This record gives sequence, structure tokens and C-alpha cells, in this order.
Amino acid sequence: MKKILTLVALACITFSFAQKKKTLKLNKDTNLIEAALFHDNGVMSQEGTYNIQGKLEGTWTSYNQFGKKTAVGEYTNGVKTGKWFFWADNTLKEVDYDNNRIAKVSLWKNEEKQVVAIRD
Repeated sequence: MKKILTLVALACITFSFAQKKKTLKLNKDTNLIEAALFHDNGVMSQEGTYNIQGKLEGTWTSYNQFGKKTAVGEYTNGVKTGKWFFWADNTLKEVDYDNNRIAKVSLWKNEEKQVVAIRD
């Protein structure tokens, strides 16, 4: 139990420089530390989990100061893995990670489309 409390304290210190408010809770079923970090205005900034070793684990999601999702991706033992998605304005970047390194980037733009009704 002392080791878990030490890890939770370490996780708190890690994010104390970037965020003013945070919540950490040990999920006894998954043995992961659930984290929620908030912007100064109280809107959630990030949410995800840490493993018992204090490394990022599982899905992490980031939000801007208005609560709009800006990024989502997976960590395995502190390493970025698989597909990550980053949103900015009308653009979506799909980034494939392999062992914490970018393997591929795809860019998607949401172009404005208009529907025109033609009548006889």
C-alpha cells in the first residue's frame, strides 16, 4: 500500500507544473490509477490512466479550454502505440506510432460542401 501511495504522490507531482486541479484514483479492479486533469477554468484538460509503476497506460484523451477533444491515443507502459488522432480546426491528423516513433501520418481535411437542389 505504501508503494501505491508513493506512486500516486509521484503522479501528482509530475502534473502539478502543468495543471492547477487534478484527481487521481486507484481502480482496484484494473490496478490502474485513473487521472483527470483540468484547465484553470475548470474544464477537463486530459483524462487517462497510469500503471502501478507510474507510467502512462491505456487511452489518453486531451481537450482544449472549451472542452473540445483535441487528441486521443494509446499508451503501453509509457510508450505511444497504435493510432493517435489529433483535431485542429477542420483538420484531423491520424498518426501511427510504433514503439514511441511516428511510423505514418495521414491528414484529413473537412472541406465545406454545399448541397444544391435542382428543380425541373
